Amino acid sequence: MEFSERYKGEARTIRSMNMNVPNSLTMLRILLIPVYVGLLNYEQFDYALATLFIAGVTDALDGIIARVANQRTRLGEVLDPLADKLMLTTGFITLSVMHMVPLWLTILVASRDLMLMLGAAVAHFTQTQVDISPTVLGKVTTLIQLTTLIAIVFFASRRLDLAVLDPLVYLMGGVTLMSGLHYLSRGYFRITSSQA
Repeated sequence: MEFSERYKGEARTIRSMNMNVPNSLTMLRILLIPVYVGLLNYEQFDYALATLFIAGVTDALDGIIARVANQRTRLGEVLDPLADKLMLTTGFITLSVMHMVPLWLTILVASRDLMLMLGAAVAHFTQTQVDISPTVLGKVTTLIQLTTLIAIVFFASRRLDLAVLDPLVYLMGGVTLMSGLHYLSRGYFRITSSQA
């Protein structure tokens, strides 16, 4: 009986922390980031691709489970995009250090994601009613960034000429810039309208 009550108490604590299955999968995705970065540093590109695939599967699963099991939480709304941005940003930073992507592209990606993460963190910790859901342009940007990252790692794993990917790199840079400006203008107008 005592064990049962203790178990129930621990279960309530876990629920209060919002650490359900979808959020646990998201945390797993975050924990995979240093593994992925290490594999890139040691030029283990095939294993890095496999890690990206596992991260993609967990990303899909946490979204499906959250919807089907009605386990959406505010923490999940913050953690899920945070995990995606950390995976992409650290990937581009690592590839930039390895001189596989231009520095300007990494700065563009990191600046946009830093702005979004700061906005999401402020919204979460201040409990303000701010819409932090990604826009259509934001989702397209994430998809193009992920496609570019996978393509670069794949080309590197096969010793192919990365210059072939230049059009994709410039496309990604342009879309990332537009998305960053869009989020910045949207945030500005919402702040000014709330103060009016």
